[in-house]
Amino acid sequence: MDVQVEVVREATDELVDAFGRLLPQLSSTAEPLDRAAVERLVSCATNTVLVARAEGTVVGTLTLVLFPVPSGLRGRVEDVVVDGSARGRGIAALLTGEALRIAREAGARTVDLTSRPDRTAANRLYERLGFRARESTVYRFPVEPAR
Repeated sequence: MDVQVEVVREATDELVDAFGRLLPQLSSTAEPLDRAAVERLVSCATNTVLVARAEGTVVGTLTLVLFPVPSGLRGRVEDVVVDGSARGRGIAALLTGEALRIAREAGARTVDLTSRPDRTAANRLYERLGFRARESTVYRFPVEPAR
């Protein structure tokens, strides 16, 4: 399978459809993205949205977030998802490798990501790519919508 990874520069119907198909495979609680949400995602200055195409169809996506903080430029890989029909073919590795290349070229000091412990294949991939588990406590504050 020939796979190409590319940076998304604009929201298209194809991209909205791809997120509609892929996002539920990543999260059962994520809200579907409409065109305006996809436009916000791809036009945000800190985001680089990557897609993987196989035979012309979007089969995977990843968002790289680069942000300056006092200790230097940092990166985060978010929402890596590959279509179930295309898994096991190295697509997540291609997406992640391209994100790391972009982060390195931008001068990022580190790139972090999180992955649930039950995602054993994904965790093996990240370790194989050079990511190392950190001793850290992650806190999350659930922000309620303003009323």
